[in-house]
Amino acid sequence: MTTHFVSVEIDLQDNPIKLQKAVEEELKKRGEPLRWAITRVDDEKQKAQVEAIVTVQSSELKV
Repeated sequence: MTTHFVSVEIDLQDNPIKLQKAVEEELKKRGEPLRWAITRVDDEKQKAQVEAIVTVQSSELKV
C-alpha cells in the first residue's frame, strides 16, 4: 500500500452534502481517501480546489 498526495478541482454545489459527495467520488477515482481539505475556492469559475492524501494498493498501481 502506498500513499499519494492529490489535488483535484471540483464544481461547487448548492448544498454542502452534495459537495462532500462530489469530492469523495472524485477522490475515489485516485485511491482510498485518508483525509482531504478544500484549499481554495474560485467564486468566478464556481470551482473548489481540493488537496488530499489517498492510499493505493500495490496491485492497483499503474506502471
